[in-house]
Amino acid sequence: MADAERLSGLRDSIADVDRALLEMLRRRMVLAAEIGRIKAAAAEPVVVRDAEDRVLLRARQHAEACGVSEDVMEQIFQAIIRGSVERQHRVGVEVRAQRGGRVLVVGGAGAMGIWLGQFLRLVGHRVDALDPAWAPLPPDEGRWGSIEDVPELDVYEFIVVAVPLALTPTVIDTLARRRPRGVIVEIASIKAHIEPVLARARDGGLAVACLHPMFGPGKSAYEPLTFVLACLDEPDIERRRLESLLRHPYTNLITIPFAHHDRLMGWLLGLAHLTGMLFGSALTRSGLDPAELTACASTTFTRQAATALSVLAEDPALYLDIQRLNPHREEVYRATREAFEELVALVGSGNVEGFRSTLAGARRSLTRES
Repeated sequence: MADAERLSGLRDSIADVDRALLEMLRRRMVLAAEIGRIKAAAAEPVVVRDAEDRVLLRARQHAEACGVSEDVMEQIFQAIIRGSVERQHRVGVEVRAQRGGRVLVVGGAGAMGIWLGQFLRLVGHRVDALDPAWAPLPPDEGRWGSIEDVPELDVYEFIVVAVPLALTPTVIDTLARRRPRGVIVEIASIKAHIEPVLARARDGGLAVACLHPMFGPGKSAYEPLTFVLACLDEPDIERRRLESLLRHPYTNLITIPFAHHDRLMGWLLGLAHLTGMLFGSALTRSGLDPAELTACASTTFTRQAATALSVLAEDPALYLDIQRLNPHREEVYRATREAFEELVALVGSGNVEGFRSTLAGARRSLTRES
């Protein structure tokens, strides 16, 4: 038999195995759906880490028999687990909706507003939304063009403010004048400029919460979802206030003091965005062809370029505000200049020990090593 015929036969056999695998996956998802119904009815959590760990352990134990590494086998089954979690969560939406509340998303036509609306519906809430972009459109149930158009704010357990950073104080002020009974939840990436309006709202007896999703609107709802809660009150009180809003299998809620939020974001967002912008801006001065850079790229360059492009593809107005409105930006800029100058000096002098020591310190800042 010619090699071409043999390859064709082997590919046909693989296709047969793939069809069998797909049927087995379908059956696995059917079982996951039934588990999801039972869990939803009993108000049990979708994610059970011990059960997931057992699945992954079995996968790693069978890796050698399959002729692949344990890491590859674990990645395959992690994807299957994510699919099962999604299936379980989806089938329980109707049951969870019976326990969900009503939520209003202000800025519902924006990218993050759309994501939040979809996420909150998945959690089981009934979600309405408003956005000035809808003002010219005919009236529609649960959709408004302005806050003034909403007939009754007191029906909402939560009012989530997902508007541009510069508009957030005005929107909170407008909401506060209506004195809603529910919790006003703002999600601004930088919070110093809204502190005065938050203080006025709280002094007026209104409940407010300062949440920050640490991801963008392209994030899958079936991956870990980290939210930072900048606490104005006791962390336990604030967490309990938001428990019903963020009831989701992959939600990870981190509490920090409100006063610490912007300094932390200066490094987590400000520096990360800055390095991506600097990387791309420096390359514009190289005069090199992007096609040549891509064709010859090292692994490090490819990774760095992907990170930079994820920053450069975002809304420039938003990223300017994240830099401009952060009161701690000069601390970040000063450290960046000093670090750059130090490395330039060490390279220029050929100081191996100093270079090694600086890189070791940099590594420690990114890991837990002592």
